[in-house]
Amino acid sequence: MITISGKSVFGGVSIGKLMFYKRNEKVIKRTHVDDVDAEWVRFQQAKEAAVSQLKGLYDKALEDVGEANAMIFEIHQMMLEDLDYLESIENIIRTQEVNAEFAVATTSDNFQKMFAAMDDAYMQGRAADVKDVSERVLDILCGVNEGMKAMDEPCIIAADDLAPSETVQLDKSKVLGFATMYGSSNSHTAILARTMNIPAVIGLGEALLPDYDGKIAAIDGFTGKLYIEPDDETMAEMKEKRAKDLEQKALLEQLKGKENITKNGRKINVYANIGNVSDVGTVLKNDAGGIGLFRSEFLYLENTDFPTEEQQFSVYKQVAENMAGKKVIIRTLDIGADKQVDYFGLDKEENPALGYRAIRICLTRPEIFKTQLRALYRAAVFGNISIMFPMIISVDEIHQIKEIIKEVKEELKAEGIPFKEDVELGVMIETPASVMISRDLAKEVDFFSVGTNDLTQYTLAIDRQNAKLDRFYDPHHPAILAMIKMAAENAHAEGAWIGICGELGADLELTQEFLNMGLDELSVSPSMVLPLRKRIRECE
Repeated sequence: MITISGKSVFGGVSIGKLMFYKRNEKVIKRTHVDDVDAEWVRFQQAKEAAVSQLKGLYDKALEDVGEANAMIFEIHQMMLEDLDYLESIENIIRTQEVNAEFAVATTSDNFQKMFAAMDDAYMQGRAADVKDVSERVLDILCGVNEGMKAMDEPCIIAADDLAPSETVQLDKSKVLGFATMYGSSNSHTAILARTMNIPAVIGLGEALLPDYDGKIAAIDGFTGKLYIEPDDETMAEMKEKRAKDLEQKALLEQLKGKENITKNGRKINVYANIGNVSDVGTVLKNDAGGIGLFRSEFLYLENTDFPTEEQQFSVYKQVAENMAGKKVIIRTLDIGADKQVDYFGLDKEENPALGYRAIRICLTRPEIFKTQLRALYRAAVFGNISIMFPMIISVDEIHQIKEIIKEVKEELKAEGIPFKEDVELGVMIETPASVMISRDLAKEVDFFSVGTNDLTQYTLAIDRQNAKLDRFYDPHHPAILAMIKMAAENAHAEGAWIGICGELGADLELTQEFLNMGLDELSVSPSMVLPLRKRIRECE
């Protein structure tokens, strides 16, 4: 048995096979071939295999996220049949007598540059599609698996760390837990684990070897330990611990349908944070009163091009309908910083957390913003949707947003497209600037939602993704609590309501303090809804 110690980010016990997340690693070299006919046939076989993969992805996406979101895989199939694309590859193979890998990579580069140079935004977007389909063919030619080999059985995912774009591709129904070499308690792997209600241990370091792939392991999410091939005594201990944990969860189930009300009659709304349509079932299962944060950027992370208005409308409408009149707060895209998307073409920044991100992208690239707002206002007809804007630092930004909303409404009206006129608007309180001007902001919007992860980062001047700074990262810091209290007082002074959608909302040690501050709502991972309800009902 091998024991590796790390840091727990979600409790519980998980037992199963370890599966390492494998990223594509391939080097494309130019090599001479004697038989160009055979090389062309080799390419055609790889292309057919890629088309077959895309058909499978289309069918899966159709079932999971609907036709509008599945269309991208159909478009990619069509691109692989494009005559110009195929003729270029064949010409390079035959005239230069080179291998198919080099011909595909060269064609891909040439086509990407050609599309990127065009004036039309739609055609520019095709550059990312060419790259994506070409990478798929190259993976097949090089014998490289896609990012994750097929998950035939439930397993514990092991990795150095996982980016948001990687976590969205996992088959979540087969993930038993996470074990990562690096990452912080605020990383996306940690947030996903809390959303999915599964154990996770991070910061295991170099001791987590790829050699352990396929071995039986146990995660103790309470102590932060990972056991590789646990001995009989440890396995028995882990099974007993898991049984007690499940027993506790069964007791919490009895709180379903009960009010989030303190001993002296104070009620507080408990909502859930999600990042995908597929998470809505978990929200309902855990009896949340609504969705306090729908991270719309995952729509962008899952796509290889800007999601269309119809794609977005379909997703927002589905969430609103599924929640059947319960509040659904959708945050406009929060791309940038640690959430990078290739097709946005964002420059590398020295300090991305303080850089070009979230509302700053929306206000400087209004065509992207307007597409999302059109979809949101249309979907609001089908349920109780509110819209929330991230990274606000000035009242002027709210005025700009309202001007763009006015344009969107006028366009929809002129086109005869139904939309909801009076959608509730809110802002994220996640910068010290937004706290200091919160009284003025409250005059402009209906609600605040405190993003405690970023508020802590910016107030303490600590990069929340840097694991070396975990000992200095203190979300209980008096300055953070004072800022939340100030924002709450200013919101109520102007008739706005206020909630928390950051990780701190689920900190049961602070529940009483949040109630004392007068917070109206706490939005947490679905798995924390019932524990939070229990804590609220114990409070004075």
